[in-house]
Amino acid sequence: MLLEPIDLVVFFGYCFLIIGMGLFVSREKKGHVKNSSDYFLASKALPWWAVGASLIASNISAEQFIGMSGSGFALGLAISTYEWMAAATLLVVAIFFLPVYMKKGIYTMPGFLLDRYDTRVRTTMAVFWLLLYVFVNLTSVLYLGALSLNTILDIPLTYGIIGLALFAMVYSIYGGLKAVAWTDVVQVVFLIAGGLATTYIALQMVGSGDAWAGLGVLRSEVPGHFSMILEKGEMMIPDGKGGTRDAYGDLPGLSVLVGGMWITNLSYWGFNQYITQRALAAKSLDEAQKGMIFAGFLKLLMPLIVVVPGIAALVIVNNGIDTGFIESMKDPVTGILKSDRAYPTLLQVLPAGLKGLAFAALTAAIVSSLASMANSTSTIFTMDIYSKYFGKTASEAKQVKVGRITAVVAFIIAAIVAPALGQLDQAFQFIQEYTGFISPGVFAIFFFGVFWKKTTSNAALVGAALSIPLSVVLKVVFPALPFIDRMGYVFLVLAGLMIVISLIEGKGKDHPKSIEINAELFKTSTGFKIGAILISGIIAALYTIFW
Repeated sequence: MLLEPIDLVVFFGYCFLIIGMGLFVSREKKGHVKNSSDYFLASKALPWWAVGASLIASNISAEQFIGMSGSGFALGLAISTYEWMAAATLLVVAIFFLPVYMKKGIYTMPGFLLDRYDTRVRTTMAVFWLLLYVFVNLTSVLYLGALSLNTILDIPLTYGIIGLALFAMVYSIYGGLKAVAWTDVVQVVFLIAGGLATTYIALQMVGSGDAWAGLGVLRSEVPGHFSMILEKGEMMIPDGKGGTRDAYGDLPGLSVLVGGMWITNLSYWGFNQYITQRALAAKSLDEAQKGMIFAGFLKLLMPLIVVVPGIAALVIVNNGIDTGFIESMKDPVTGILKSDRAYPTLLQVLPAGLKGLAFAALTAAIVSSLASMANSTSTIFTMDIYSKYFGKTASEAKQVKVGRITAVVAFIIAAIVAPALGQLDQAFQFIQEYTGFISPGVFAIFFFGVFWKKTTSNAALVGAALSIPLSVVLKVVFPALPFIDRMGYVFLVLAGLMIVISLIEGKGKDHPKSIEINAELFKTSTGFKIGAILISGIIAALYTIFW
C-alpha cells in the first residue's frame, strides 16, 4: 500500500506532535533534578481525564487493533466480552482496591505485597511480572505492530520491530510516566478518531456505500458472529494451520460472565503495574476514581472500533467483495487466511487522508502501550529489585538512570523474541492464555491480602509459586479444558491451600501486617455513583441484546 502525500502529512504530523509533546512535558524547572516520584508516578499530578485517557491508551494496543480484530474475524462479537466486562471490572477496582493502594502510598504492585506480606512475596511476584511484561506483553505488541507495518507498507518484519521500539523509546525513556501519560491524551484522540474512520469505511464496503445498512448486512450474513455466549460446538474457528477448532475453548459460555473472566480482568485492571500506575499518579483518590469511570465508558465503545471491522472483513472475504482484499488476508508463505491480517488489510482500502489518520491511530495504540509497558518494567525493576538488592543507597538521580537503562534493555530483549510469534493465528488469544498462567496466583494473593486479615506470607508465597506449575499441569493433563475455566480451577485450588496454610500457621489469629478496612474507606462521590450506574445499565443492555 502506498500512502498519498496527504496521508504522509497526517502521519508524520502525528509523529512529530507526540515526540515534541513528550519532550516538552518532560522538562523540569531550572535547578530541579528529576526524582523517582517525577519519573515513575508523574509527580502524582494527573487529573481524572488524563488518568482515564492514559489507562485506555496503555490498554488498547496492537493486541486490540490487530489481535482483537483478528478474533472478531474468527469469533465475532463474543470477543467483546473482554472489553465490556473490563468496564465492569474498572468499577470494582475503583471502589474496593484503589482506596487501599492510595492509602498505602505505594509506587508499585510488588511494593504493596511487601507492605502486606514480606520481601519473599514481593520479589517473587516482581520477577514474574518482569518476565511477563518483557516476554509476553512487550514482545506481542512489537510483533503485532510490525505485522501491521508489513501488511500495510510491505516493511520487513524485523525493520518494523526495530522502528516501533525506537519510536516508543525516543519520548518515553527520558520523560518517564509524565511523558507517557500526557502524550496518551493525544494518542487516545488519534486512536478513537482513526479507529472509527476505519469502522465506517468497512461498513460502507459491506453495505454498498451505506455504513448503517452495513451493520444490517453483518447481522444477516454472519448471525452466528453476534452471539455473546457461546456453547460447545456452536462455532468452529481457524486454528492457524489450515484446520479448525471449537471457539468454546477461547470463550467458554457463562464463564465469561461469572467464572474465570473475572480473574483475568481483575488481575489485569486491579493488580497490573502498567495499568494501576496511572491511577496511583492521580492528584487524589477522587480524581483516580473518576478517571476509571471515564476509562469504563471508553471501553464500552472499543468493540465498535476493534471488533466490528474484523466481522466486516469476514463478510468481505465470504462474499468475494474484493479479490485483492482476500489475497492480502493470506499468509504470504503458507497461503492460509490469517485472522490477524484483517485490520491491516482494511487499512489498505481507506481513501487518502483517512488512511494516514487510521495508520496514525494504529501507531498511537502500539507506541503508547510499548511506552507504558517499558515504563512499568523499569519501575518494578528499579524500585523492587535494584533499590532493594543492588543499590540500597542509590540516589534519586541514580534510580532514574537505572530505570531508563532497564527500559532500553527490555526493548532489546522483546525485539529479539518478537519474530517467534509469527506462527500464531490469533495473537490476542495467545496473550490472554499465557498471561492466565500467572493471573490466578496474582488474584488470590491480592484478594486475600486485602479482604482476609488471617492470610499469612507463607500462604501468599505458595499461591505465587504454584500458579504457573498448576496451570501447566492442567493444560497438559486436560488440553481440551478452556483456559478461562482453567484459571478458575487453579484459583480455587490456590485459595483452598492459602486458607488452610494461613489457619494452621496463624492459629486463627490476624496477620500482624493485615489491612484495616472499613465502610468509610469505600465511599465514593455522587458523580462516580452516577457513572457506575450508567455503565452497569449499558452492559446489562448489551448482553440482553446480543446474548
